[in-house]
Amino acid sequence: MPQIDDVIAKVKSLDKDQPEFIQAVTEVLTTLKPTEEKHPEFVKAKIYERIVEPDRVIMFRVVWEDDKGEVNVNRGFRVQFNNAIGPYKGGLRFHPSVNLGIIKFLGFEQIFKNSLTTLPMGGGKGGSDFDPKGKSDREVMRFTYAFMRELFRHIGPDIDVPAGDIGVGAREIGFMYGYYKKIVNEHTGVLTGKGLEYGGSLIRPEATGYGLIYFTSEMLATRGMDLANKVIAVSGSGNVAQYAVEKAIQLGGKVITLSDSNGTIVDEEGIDAGKLAFVMELKNVKRGRIREYVNQYPRARYFEGKSVWDVIRDEGFRVDIALPCATQNEIDASHANALVKSGVVAVAEGANMPSNLEAIDIFRENRVLYGPAKAANAGGVAVSGLEMSQNSMRLQWSREEVDNRLRDIMNKIHKTCLEAAEAYGHPGDYLFGANIGGFIKVAKAMLAYGIV
Repeated sequence: MPQIDDVIAKVKSLDKDQPEFIQAVTEVLTTLKPTEEKHPEFVKAKIYERIVEPDRVIMFRVVWEDDKGEVNVNRGFRVQFNNAIGPYKGGLRFHPSVNLGIIKFLGFEQIFKNSLTTLPMGGGKGGSDFDPKGKSDREVMRFTYAFMRELFRHIGPDIDVPAGDIGVGAREIGFMYGYYKKIVNEHTGVLTGKGLEYGGSLIRPEATGYGLIYFTSEMLATRGMDLANKVIAVSGSGNVAQYAVEKAIQLGGKVITLSDSNGTIVDEEGIDAGKLAFVMELKNVKRGRIREYVNQYPRARYFEGKSVWDVIRDEGFRVDIALPCATQNEIDASHANALVKSGVVAVAEGANMPSNLEAIDIFRENRVLYGPAKAANAGGVAVSGLEMSQNSMRLQWSREEVDNRLRDIMNKIHKTCLEAAEAYGHPGDYLFGANIGGFIKVAKAMLAYGIV
């Protein structure tokens, strides 16, 4: 008997205050319907109902002292969603928007993303509503120490291996790993995204952005195209966006946009390697705002208070490829229609769930190559998995070796998506392919364990 519609209805009823989680469950489970008929054993064992419930949700108080001596209280989260195929694996996000629903949506998506990498990693996610922006290094250190004082008891190299996400970069990972190492008296691969000096992997900072471009290139190749001379719109200006731009430039693409929470820059002459170096210093060292780009390059234009997709919709810029790399639900139906009108041929998601359900439908209805986040941005967690392997073996691979492994993984993910889509009646549909391809492996593992 079909089960998926009932599961979606149950989630909507029980988790009505978690819109992002409901959106993720609806998007994934709707595309899993072809598996019900082919796998009645999944229905009988209620795999669909079980997979939307996390193994456990950990929520805790984080108390820390700022530079003025004032006591601050934040919430910390870790959702250990599913470890059927390996230890829980997923990032930590520090941002004021963080709440339980967002962490659950991210952890749920992580299950399928990690499965697609072919590496033995389960799905998890965590974070806090703490905002590192504007905080001193000492304040960030005191917060991360307080955060790790609780988190350490729930993680381990064979239990749960967190990484970075929005608001958690090399500085935060360093502080957390240092404190973890101190209190457990072990030097283990319990966090990824570490510095090279203490167990990190080459290519890890670049991995999500590079992987996004590798996946996009594979999609384009199915239609006899490549990135050369393509006009590319990228949202965001953080780690993922920066390295997606870098790799796109190397492959001959012309990137014209970047953004942050305050606004968007459009440089119709193209963001070249020199301009990107300016952005990297601005964002990573000076922690400045993207509007400063036009002070350095006055032929560019800045749009205050508008996202990249608002600008494309309102100003009518032509775009061949769209790479949303900022945050969830940044592209709605109006943006999707504008992109289709502009002539976009491919949309690949560098952020997690940046397109809402209506936008996704518009892309697919108009035969736009649509690479969902769990496939297109899996490069980051893939290299995190490779970092775990290097830590276990007490080795460090060369930059070239890690990059080759990353490219191979992204090619395999692309192949898995196409093969799963074909096998389950939706040829060429990357959304169906990614969701089904990631799900089948996890479902079979859950079935093998019995009722646990």
